[in-house]
Amino acid sequence: MIAKLQYISQQTESLTHVAAIHKAMDAGCKWVQLRVKHTSESVVASHAEEAKKLCAEYGAKLIINDYPHIAKAVEADGLHLGLQDMPLQEARSIVGESMIIGGTANTLEHIRQRVADGADYVGLGPFRFTTTKEKLSPVLGQEGYTSILRQLAAEGITIPVIAIGGIEVTDVAPLLLAGVHGIAVSGAITYAADPAAFVRTIQQLTANTTIVV
Repeated sequence: MIAKLQYISQQTESLTHVAAIHKAMDAGCKWVQLRVKHTSESVVASHAEEAKKLCAEYGAKLIINDYPHIAKAVEADGLHLGLQDMPLQEARSIVGESMIIGGTANTLEHIRQRVADGADYVGLGPFRFTTTKEKLSPVLGQEGYTSILRQLAAEGITIPVIAIGGIEVTDVAPLLLAGVHGIAVSGAITYAADPAAFVRTIQQLTANTTIVV
């Protein structure tokens, strides 16, 4: 089951990646992605081991961004691959058939390719400009999501689509109505004054909003 609320880790001046994940799980998140860039693989592996222990305590799923060997070593629940990361089928040969694999997408064609490669879900974005990610792909906005999701429905493609990229509470209902499976956030939880309240709101919205595509 692909979660409808996903947290993607980010490091701040006061929080490490693992501390940020801990904060998200304290707030009620049950699906967290460790996304560490610009550091050594050994550091990522260390973070992954700590995050896996925390996830075991909270009964949460751990997804590792970009490092299939680390995902396999720590027995993570899943792996997420960016557009410039290892090809999905190659990663699958490393982590095995049972591990969840998600892939980033920015266009309809990207989603078609992810489906062809056997992805379990796609992270489609960005919704709006965000500073979390370098080399940002073209912003989709509500219109972009609506157009892509209508085309997926017309083609009978049912892969879970997770919206990502600067998403705020007021964006969630329109995105769900357009047909996304769920949303992924970073700063909305990392910097929230009351992250638990944010998580409850999103959980209520994902539980009560009916797709109209």
